[in-house]
Amino acid sequence: MHEQMLEWNDLHTILAIAQSGSLSAAARQLDVSHATVFRRLARIEQRLGVVLFERGPSGYSPTLAGDDLAQTAERIALEVDGATRRVAGRDQRLAGVIRVTTTDTLLGGMLTPVFAAFQSLHPDVVLEVSVSNRRFDLAARDADVAIRPSNTPPEALIGRRVGSLQQAIYIAHDDVADGGVSPQDRVWVDQGLRPDDAQLAAWMKHIPEGQVRYRCDSLLGRRDAVRQGLGAAILPCYLAEPDTQLQRIGEPLDELAIDLWLLAHEDLRRVTRIRVFLDHVAEALRSRIPGPLDGGSD
Repeated sequence: MHEQMLEWNDLHTILAIAQSGSLSAAARQLDVSHATVFRRLARIEQRLGVVLFERGPSGYSPTLAGDDLAQTAERIALEVDGATRRVAGRDQRLAGVIRVTTTDTLLGGMLTPVFAAFQSLHPDVVLEVSVSNRRFDLAARDADVAIRPSNTPPEALIGRRVGSLQQAIYIAHDDVADGGVSPQDRVWVDQGLRPDDAQLAAWMKHIPEGQVRYRCDSLLGRRDAVRQGLGAAILPCYLAEPDTQLQRIGEPLDELAIDLWLLAHEDLRRVTRIRVFLDHVAEALRSRIPGPLDGGSD
C-alpha cells in the first residue's frame, strides 16, 4: 500500500502535464529536463498501475484517472499558496526578498533609479526583478508585486494607481518632415500582428495600410526603428522624451493614455517590506509621471 502513495512532486508533475498538454512544456514549467518528466510519469503510472495520460498527435490528454489527480493537485496547490501568503503576511521584518515583475521599457525608462534608491535605504531587502510583458499570476506567487500599465487592472488584486502614462507621435530628430504633415501622409512604424496595446491598435486604424512600412512587437524595437528613420510611431513620453534622437510631433494623445498600477495580492499588503516598497515606488513616481495621482484601493 505504501508503494502506491503519491508525493507532492508526483502530483506537481501530473498537474504540469495536464495544464500544458506536453512533456516539453511541463519540463519548462517544472524547470527540469524533458527526460526527467518522462521518467517521472512512467514511474508514477507503473506504481499506480493506471494510465494517466493518452498520448496523441496533439499532445498529452489526461484520462479520467489523470484528470482526477490533476484536479486534486490543483486544489492542494491553491491551499499551499494561500497558506504561504497568509504566513508571509505576518512577516513584519524590513528584510527579505521582494519579487517584482514589470516591463522592459518601464524598468529601463523609469524604475531602475527608483529601485536603486529603495535598496540604498533598505539594504536588507533583496529585489528580484522579472522582466516580462505577460501577466504574472500574483495569486500563485509568480511575483509579489507587479508594476504594470493597464486601464483594466485585475479586480482580484490590491491596486494602487500611481499616474497616467502619456503617449505621443515621435519621429527621428533629423527627419525633414515637420508637424504640418498629416498622420495619413506619414510612413509609420506599428505594433506586430498581435498588438499588445488595443487602444493604439484602434487609433492606427485611421492610418492607410500602405503607410505602415514596419511592424515590431517590441516597444524598444519600435523606438529604435524610429531612430533609424523608418517612420513615425506612437511611443510613451517617459521613454521617448529624454531621447535626443527623437522629436515629438504635437501634444500627447489623451485617448492613448494608460494608467500605471502597483499591484499586489491582498494577503501581502501588511507585510512590512511590501508596504514600504509600494509606498516608496508610489512616492518616487510622483515626480516622473505627469497627471494627478490617487491612492487606489489599498
